[in-house]
Amino acid sequence: MAKRKRVTRKQLLKEPDEFLTFSRRLLLFVLENKVKIATGLGAFFAVIIVFSGIQYFSDRAEDKAFALIGQGMDKYETLLKDDGPEKAYTDVQPDFQLILDKYSEKNAGKLARIIYANICYNAGNADKAIELYDKAIQEVENDASFKNLVLSGLAYAHEAKKDYKTAIRYFETIANGNDPLMKDEAFFNLGRLYAETGEGEKSMNAFKTIVSDYTDSLYLELAKERVAG
Repeated sequence: MAKRKRVTRKQLLKEPDEFLTFSRRLLLFVLENKVKIATGLGAFFAVIIVFSGIQYFSDRAEDKAFALIGQGMDKYETLLKDDGPEKAYTDVQPDFQLILDKYSEKNAGKLARIIYANICYNAGNADKAIELYDKAIQEVENDASFKNLVLSGLAYAHEAKKDYKTAIRYFETIANGNDPLMKDEAFFNLGRLYAETGEGEKSMNAFKTIVSDYTDSLYLELAKERVAG
């Protein structure tokens, strides 16, 4: 039996086969007959759309959202270099808000929320950053690496507001977790914040943990300096 030729998704998007073309026609039908479908008369076609057309258009929407993120980041990096973080934040705000409004349920939309939160933080808008990170933490609950990234963002944002107790709590969550991503950074920040809040012994233990357990860390030499006094 001859092997079936594998068709890439890129080829499908470039030259839709009969199935995708049919899905397009079904989607147009739904749009043109949305009143009937809303009242149940077009339920059969709605079911077909779910199983044959929505996935294709969902993927296209995901691609579009990622493309918008790329455009937004290119714009932000240029503005950041030329005008600084506050002006860059102001100018890209509509771009990222569009992604969040239109693609919030997509993976790209969730990523955009994290990126935008960091942009807000860099611009000095800690409150907006916290608002975005609080939403993001619910969306990445089952992804430990992304969760650590968001927890770290929350910690930095609360530290910017001088809410050291909350910042410490978030960094401790990273340090005590199972995922190794950003743990050395969390311990270093705990060392700083424990010292800031008068917990000298905890501060020293955090720095010692980096020296003993994270010998490849970028924070190793800084931690050694803190331990040496």
